[in-house]
Amino acid sequence: MKIKRFVAPDMRQAMRQVRDEQGPDAVILSTRRMDDGIEIIAALDYDEALVREAGFGVEAPARREDAPIRAQRDDLERAARIDQARAATAAAVERAAKTAPPATAAPQRQSSAALAASVADVVRAATVSPNNDAAVNGVRAEINNLREMLEVQLSTLAWNQMDRDQPLRARVLREMTRLGIDGDVARALCAELPPGMTAEQARYLPLGILSRNIRTSGRNFDTVGGGVTALVGTTGVGKTTTIAKLAARAVLRHGASNVALISADQYRIGAGAQLEHYGRLLGVRVFNAHDAVSLRNVLLQLRGRHTVLVDTAGLAGNDPKLQEQFETLRATSDVRVCLVLAANAQSQAIDNAIRAYAPLAPQSAILTKLDEAPLIGGALSAVIRHGLPLDYTTDGQRVPEDIASADARKLVCLAAQLLKQRTEEPDDAILAERFGIATPVLA
Repeated sequence: MKIKRFVAPDMRQAMRQVRDEQGPDAVILSTRRMDDGIEIIAALDYDEALVREAGFGVEAPARREDAPIRAQRDDLERAARIDQARAATAAAVERAAKTAPPATAAPQRQSSAALAASVADVVRAATVSPNNDAAVNGVRAEINNLREMLEVQLSTLAWNQMDRDQPLRARVLREMTRLGIDGDVARALCAELPPGMTAEQARYLPLGILSRNIRTSGRNFDTVGGGVTALVGTTGVGKTTTIAKLAARAVLRHGASNVALISADQYRIGAGAQLEHYGRLLGVRVFNAHDAVSLRNVLLQLRGRHTVLVDTAGLAGNDPKLQEQFETLRATSDVRVCLVLAANAQSQAIDNAIRAYAPLAPQSAILTKLDEAPLIGGALSAVIRHGLPLDYTTDGQRVPEDIASADARKLVCLAAQLLKQRTEEPDDAILAERFGIATPVLA
């Protein structure tokens, strides 16, 4: 029998290590929470007698001879219940592995229901008296470990079953993952696929559905401006450079006298100077507005201008100054708010930025730095999730060349081109975690 210890930051990663190194026949002997994560002791060629001799499993805590009989009994009951919970978990996983639901209606639902009943056995086996706080805390920790183990197993079983029963749909989800599309968005897009999809449809339909779900505003450079537009967003997404590109396009069509820039960034050192530099190059006047009153006054002066672009400070969602910026931009209802998002940022960071600036109710977004993004699936996922229409996209630092009106089909083509540069396939454990239908063990 081969026994090995695995340590990982969480249960999913620990179980993945066990599966990768020891395979599906490995037996979990014990789990334990540690300061640096989760410890799992697993074995191959399981021999119960040898395990007992080695001392694995939970034993009753050491007791003083003068300990009350009730405390001794509680400790023994706790140890017995944890052992029962482990045994029930092992039995549940073993039954799940051996049970192949019939390929009839809703096989995944049948499998999940059977496993949920096994999970209930685990919970009942681990119930302890609330009179012993130490025992309760100990069992809670054990139950959390057991829950995570079962969730990993349930997810893996559900994904493997989908791969067998619906191979084309599983292939589409795998390709969406390679594109960088987030799990929730990929599931929603796949829900639009026809039930009787053919292999040929599985190749081109997903990209068409992805394109259809990317909203664009239809703004182009012949109609750029026509009012006051404030560009907002977090630090480093390219707001000032994008304003210079938009201003240059507006100058070419409407003349420098009909274009004005406003710097409302009173926090970043040199922010006004950078905008002043662009203004001098374009022959456009730059105004400063440090609060709601000054912004309102500046806008009154610029009523006759065709295009007015407002540059704002780059602030993170947890920055206390963000509320001040909101109040400044709400000074007038004439300001159209456009959220600038960097395509090379992580999907979660883009999603957080959209949520942070949601109180301003941005009418649209601009997707920048397409040339710096290894994949753009995360950015596309965020704008699809929030239904945020795109005005423009940028793909370089050149002013005014590297900007274009947003085109959903071109974005999908770019996503596919970037995918060709990557050869690695998504790990099955990641796919199981994203798309496996895991039944919650405990609320």
